[in-house]
Amino acid sequence: MAKAEKKQALGRGLSALLKDPSNDIKSVEDKGADKVVGSIIELELDAIEINPFQPRSNFNEETLKELATSIKELGVIQPITVRKLDFNKFQLISGERRLRASKLAGLETIPAYIRIANDNESLVMALVENIQRHDLDPIEVALSYQRLIDEISLTQEELSDRVGKKRSTITNYLRLLKLDPIIQTGMRDGFISMGHGRALISVEDDDVQSDIYHKVVSQNLSVRETEALVKKYQDSLKPQAAKQTSKSFEVGETEQKTFTGFFGSKVDVKVASNGKGKITIPFHSEEDFNRILKLINN
Repeated sequence: MAKAEKKQALGRGLSALLKDPSNDIKSVEDKGADKVVGSIIELELDAIEINPFQPRSNFNEETLKELATSIKELGVIQPITVRKLDFNKFQLISGERRLRASKLAGLETIPAYIRIANDNESLVMALVENIQRHDLDPIEVALSYQRLIDEISLTQEELSDRVGKKRSTITNYLRLLKLDPIIQTGMRDGFISMGHGRALISVEDDDVQSDIYHKVVSQNLSVRETEALVKKYQDSLKPQAAKQTSKSFEVGETEQKTFTGFFGSKVDVKVASNGKGKITIPFHSEEDFNRILKLINN
């Protein structure tokens, strides 16, 4: 009992420290910062603003209600993380679902870790923590990666180190952003998976990509079936091998006799399957050759 009272007293002391205008903590060098930063403190919900860097934009209302019910019964088990903006003003770094559910549950305060960070640090902390700990949809993850690359000037290699993911994994997520916005929305809404999206990326024609997407959704095609559909389309773009022309004619006995009669020698006529052929005229001496030559020249 004594320990519980001591813990509550400590919480009240820290809260009082944060609400004391004469001792406003704005950096880690300020007096009392070591007591506040990293500590778990009960903050008023009204003093916390939503993080504009939050990558998650879709929140399932049903699961939020379930979490709110759990919070009513058990309280907030895992504290949120905030950064201090101004006097008694904080910005959420991570834990938006817990914050929203706490409001639904009718709470006035929520346990929070206090951080002091600049905007870039806040962005990195928010995005990295959300990527690693929350069930974001593939497009939200991709957008988070892209923001870290664009706004913090990270290379994919550096980003790989920051989030603990293989570079190839990050590349696969970023490629999803090349999809038609309608398809991206379909992925966010759960109509297709990341596997479907990766298959569709290889279709460069936007109209064809959209047509295949609608077919995938309407027919509830699997990833493998989608890949087969894409392959069929890509194969149709390849130049077709020239078909061999079938044997168009035959040289009959009458034609053979005509050649033989004209040249006075048995002429061999052969026709290949593609319609091409050759005529062989034999001769038995120079005199015979000159005779045949004379016949041709005449």
